[in-house]
Amino acid sequence: MKSTLHFANRRLISRLLLLVLVMFGFGYALVPLYRVFCDVTGLNGKTGRISAATAAEIKVDQARVVKVEFLTSVNAGFPWTFKPLITHVDVHPGAETLVMFEATNASNAAVAGQAVPSLAPSAAARFFSKTECFCFTQQTLAAGETKQMPVRFVVNPKLPPKIMTLTLSYTFFRATARASANAVASVDLKI
Repeated sequence: MKSTLHFANRRLISRLLLLVLVMFGFGYALVPLYRVFCDVTGLNGKTGRISAATAAEIKVDQARVVKVEFLTSVNAGFPWTFKPLITHVDVHPGAETLVMFEATNASNAAVAGQAVPSLAPSAAARFFSKTECFCFTQQTLAAGETKQMPVRFVVNPKLPPKIMTLTLSYTFFRATARASANAVASVDLKI
């Protein structure tokens, strides 16, 4: 009887350890799976990235105009002010468009930041691609420094006709070593 109980306990412990390993593996795989899911569905407003040469090959739809609005914010406690130089622009799908943003470091020391973009409606994210963006890399501003930063983008002419306004927003966060690694990974994943 004692050996049967001992065998049952060992079997239970083995199953519980296997369950813990499966749960850890699932948790570990969840981030890449979420990124793939967002890329496929356009969820979370993640946009694409294309080369300037590819953008130049896209045929411009002169018959259609899409309004692109710009919103900015900084994370709580982050000592920067951050704003778009224009609040919106009307674009023809397929035309490469340049807009500028401005950030100022209001602190007495150099501060590095990383911008996180988002696009609404999220269903339009797969039709919005950037060729150049300050969000691709960390930005460092010296104490009191003001810097203008470009974003070049193209709205794909295949954007559904019912979508007439897009809102591109950026939030700046204090950059950390981990944020740097995530930013590089995000660029590789074509955010």
